Amino acid sequence: MNKIPNSLHASDIAHSMHPYTNMRLHEEQGPMIITRGEGVHVYDSEGKEYIEGLAGLWSVAVGFSQPRLVEAAAKQMAELPYYHTFAHKAHEPSIRLAEKLAEMTPEGMDRVFFTNSGSEANDTVIKMVWFYNNALGRPEKKKFLARNKAYHGITIASGSLTGLPANHKDFDLPAIPVTHLTCPHYWKWAEDGETEAEFTARLLKEAEDTILAEGPETIAGFIGEPVMGAGGVMTPPEGYWPGIRALCDKYDILLVSDEVINGFGRCGTPFGCEKYGFTPDIMVTSKQLTSSYMPLAAIIVNDKVYNTIADHTAKLGTFGHGFTGSGHPVACAVGLENLKIIEEQDLMGNAARLEAKFQEGLRKFADHPLVGEVRGVGLIGGIEMAKDKEKRLSFEPAGKVAPQVVKFCAEEGLILRAVYETVALCPPLIVTEEDIDQILARLGRALDRGWEWVQAEGLV
Repeated sequence: MNKIPNSLHASDIAHSMHPYTNMRLHEEQGPMIITRGEGVHVYDSEGKEYIEGLAGLWSVAVGFSQPRLVEAAAKQMAELPYYHTFAHKAHEPSIRLAEKLAEMTPEGMDRVFFTNSGSEANDTVIKMVWFYNNALGRPEKKKFLARNKAYHGITIASGSLTGLPANHKDFDLPAIPVTHLTCPHYWKWAEDGETEAEFTARLLKEAEDTILAEGPETIAGFIGEPVMGAGGVMTPPEGYWPGIRALCDKYDILLVSDEVINGFGRCGTPFGCEKYGFTPDIMVTSKQLTSSYMPLAAIIVNDKVYNTIADHTAKLGTFGHGFTGSGHPVACAVGLENLKIIEEQDLMGNAARLEAKFQEGLRKFADHPLVGEVRGVGLIGGIEMAKDKEKRLSFEPAGKVAPQVVKFCAEEGLILRAVYETVALCPPLIVTEEDIDQILARLGRALDRGWEWVQAEGLV
């Protein structure tokens, strides 16, 4: 056995494999080691303070080191640290959390299935939708529609729904029948002279043409994030989601709203589907459900889906799916307390109240020489870098400038994430006006440094 290096930094390089990381580059530069967090701030092993401008990974709604969540976890650990929910077993935390989610979600969304992550949840949704159609005697109705730039997870099935090249290349994905439609991002994908209404109409026609070409009898589900998150924070054009809902109704297709990032107030409404005026058949939630203090995701289905599945389990004798940690009591206890904090502190209202300040502050960077477009809603935003704003041209090579700006942000004390050529922001829901001022100031300095760097590198 190799001797373990003395420092955490060296040990990480020697032994850890990191997700979404160039592993050879990591061997050269090593990790940023975060040692503690407090509110909207985290601190690294050198003692440097940062504003966590992406809420961890789009998820820490109530901020870091919230004592009520620590207490909820410890209390549940002492009482019932683990039990499963297989074969008629249950425990109070999962019962109460399912009840709470049925109360919070749109009318008719009353049945909840728990998993450990959003990826597992979307994987489960695929199996549920297949099971549902087999129950109805429609074995050919198994295909999914998703969108380019979508993110729905990284397991084999959910990763197939994801529409990002890095999640497919050399993983042999997609591995299930899925068609990816045009990304509903008007600034980037509208044709020259095309209005937003014309763009929406074209995308809806593309969706319907695809359904007809494939055969409506073969299309089982349409999945989408109300606001696309990990693909670059893309907000939909006006009329898009009601139009998709109408198509799903017309061709008997289940509509899945992936609320993993959007849910629990991020968009200034309880859920993204409510922001954009549609009601799905299935919702998927995670991340802000527990503020990611514990791994947990929840699938919420309407009565139509539940009753069909339930009838088929009676016929077969079981629903042959589940995870050891499905509805884990500690995770559910933390989730319940997290949702209580969100409600008691009116954090959804905080997102709505601070939306104008946050979004207007970001849009002040629209005229920056590095910036092509600024977009967002509620407390989520994206700033896309562009070499030529008018022609909507990215810098070459792609994926170089935004990561450099994010590096400068970290040096300025602000942790953000680069998504291809977009710098993504998603601060904790507890953020204050003063925090937003600090985020914007640090981001502005990083953008200025980025412009100097781009010129020095000869990229313009």
